[in-house]
Amino acid sequence: MISSIFAPIRLQSLLFTVPVILMAIVCHECAHGWVSYKLGDPTAKNAGRLTLNPLKHLDPIGALCMLLFHVGWANPVPINPAYYRNRSRGLILVSLAGPCSNFILAFLSLLIEGLLSRFGSDNSTVIWVLMQLCYYSAIVNLGLGLFNLIPIPPLDGSKVLGGLFPRVETFFQRFGRYWSLVLLLCLFTGILSRPLSLLNNLLFEGMWKLVNLLLSVATKSVV
Repeated sequence: MISSIFAPIRLQSLLFTVPVILMAIVCHECAHGWVSYKLGDPTAKNAGRLTLNPLKHLDPIGALCMLLFHVGWANPVPINPAYYRNRSRGLILVSLAGPCSNFILAFLSLLIEGLLSRFGSDNSTVIWVLMQLCYYSAIVNLGLGLFNLIPIPPLDGSKVLGGLFPRVETFFQRFGRYWSLVLLLCLFTGILSRPLSLLNNLLFEGMWKLVNLLLSVATKSVV
């Protein structure tokens, strides 16, 4: 009886989560490749990774973690730092591009949700669906952005740290094959759940307050 009550809720959540996960992953990886390309590296473009096709970017385990934990990773975009004029600076910019794209998507999602909430019809099913998609998009993108800033390979935070401190990069490379296991262990034991949830909630609330402030100012200006 309990499972039958909650099954529609899980299915509904899944229907909203899957498309926003695909969008979040695609934008995240495209951002990495695009910034690297702008810094003079054609590797991602030549590999066909500057594309909106999610199949080019999905990592099976990372996508599963996104579904289960709302945090995860994609198949890393290939880059070649040898093309950068400043290797360390280039690595940091490329690594930050992915999480930044997710934070931008999260804010835009909340902005659209705020607009629909204020000016959309309360009885419209289409408006309700769009608002739900925006809500899930904000949650997933914030989770993906924050998670990828953790300094554990293969996440972007490790590349930022490695770009700042070459010895750290050497240390990461030395034990490269073990880091994915460390990451999965952290996920399944829940060590990361509390701090990530706290940061996610803080960012969500901060962005939502900013959205309401912007909409209030815009409404007053129009009136």
